[in-house]
Amino acid sequence: MQMDHDHAHQLLNASHSRMAALIARSRRYEIQPAVSLRPFDALAESIAYQQLNGKAAATIWNRVRALYPKAKWLDPEKVLATSDERLRAAGLSRAKTAALKDLAAKTIDGTVPSGRALLRMSDDEIIARLTQVRGIGRWTVEMLLLFDLGRPDVWPVDDYGVRKGFAKTFGKRKLPTPKQLMNIGEKWRPYRSVAAWYFWRALDLEAARRRTAFVILSEVKNLESAAGFDLPSAIIRDVSLRST
Repeated sequence: MQMDHDHAHQLLNASHSRMAALIARSRRYEIQPAVSLRPFDALAESIAYQQLNGKAAATIWNRVRALYPKAKWLDPEKVLATSDERLRAAGLSRAKTAALKDLAAKTIDGTVPSGRALLRMSDDEIIARLTQVRGIGRWTVEMLLLFDLGRPDVWPVDDYGVRKGFAKTFGKRKLPTPKQLMNIGEKWRPYRSVAAWYFWRALDLEAARRRTAFVILSEVKNLESAAGFDLPSAIIRDVSLRST
């Protein structure tokens, strides 16, 4: 199924007023399928990034790429021939080194399909094939489906950000369980990827509001210090509320 962005937004906007409000104040979902995708490279990078913050992971990934200079794409045969010691020296853990080697081996034997083959496969077929690789779980493949292949109906119910964003959007005190979120998501078929995107954006908006409140209160404290007296608490509270 091809993504129809306008129809997707119409469906989500009509599903609930809170969803419509979230969409109105968020960066619009405009993901397009990658023009050229090499599953080996995309998954190798995902392995390197697992359980690390973005800056640290990027540093390690750049070191791994530097092991193969002047190569636009990674060659699974060369990766498989690289000693564990060299990969470990680049910053990969023992587990990630084993996962990368397994990914290379399964790319060579055809378990990991080519990018062209992926385009002809269903989401479930891709998940079943790629999760055979050591260290590649369902969530990692769902991110590939959503962000690289631009599939319209990916619903990552185990993703903390999606669960948190849903709870924030709809004023829920508790996060939905993956099973509950699976049932809830039926209303957004066949565009659940778009719903997931906006629940992630809900957390971005919350973080931005918190940063704004912090900056404003810092400025208030600076004014107090310069003036030599404390501003009334009611004024500070009003400023804080206006920033949220």
